[in-house]
Amino acid sequence: MTVQTDNPKIARAYRGIAMEGFIAKWYNKTARRDAEFKALADLVNQAVPAGGHILEVAPGPGFLSIELARTGKYHVTGLDISKTFVEIAQANAREANVSIDFRQGNAADMPFADQTFNFIICTAAFKNFTQPVRAMAEMQRVLKPGGQALIVDLRRDASRADVDLLVREMKLNRINAFMTRSSFHVMLLKTAYTPDEIRRFAAQTPFRQCDIHTNTVGMEIWLTK
Repeated sequence: MTVQTDNPKIARAYRGIAMEGFIAKWYNKTARRDAEFKALADLVNQAVPAGGHILEVAPGPGFLSIELARTGKYHVTGLDISKTFVEIAQANAREANVSIDFRQGNAADMPFADQTFNFIICTAAFKNFTQPVRAMAEMQRVLKPGGQALIVDLRRDASRADVDLLVREMKLNRINAFMTRSSFHVMLLKTAYTPDEIRRFAAQTPFRQCDIHTNTVGMEIWLTK
């Protein structure tokens, strides 16, 4: 795969189908993984001091933002391109009795002033952005000096053995294991980036540091302003 730099003529902000209406509502019912979101919230807790302003990019139904808001330590904002997801996330936050500012907007053209946030997190969505370099540059712009962005996503160079190991760890039944394995090979990994591609994207932005930690099929990308 050739690394694609941003194309200013691109009109859509995301690849694939629009997460609106019925699809977004279905995702809200099926994508709740409390243990995973709590683990991510713990990771953020280690990086961000109390009172910090956190932005989640592409929060979807808002489950991670809600976990962060439940700590009572942060001011949490969510930015999603999907109008339906923003409405769902707002409803989920009200049900959880937490205060979060969910807004609709494009990751490549964020509706925030410079140096607004201490920390940014984006999970399982960066591979779908049509303007990855511009999205990274926007993250850098809205971070305060010394702030960090954490992007958690799949890596395209994960092997079949890596995927098989992950599926075994998930302890799925035979049918669900087959479907999960197939979705990785047919769809998910094909749109993902390699660590080297991510480093090239970051090099085109003002971020001063890019650290990447890989795991079974994914990677944590830590960007420091």
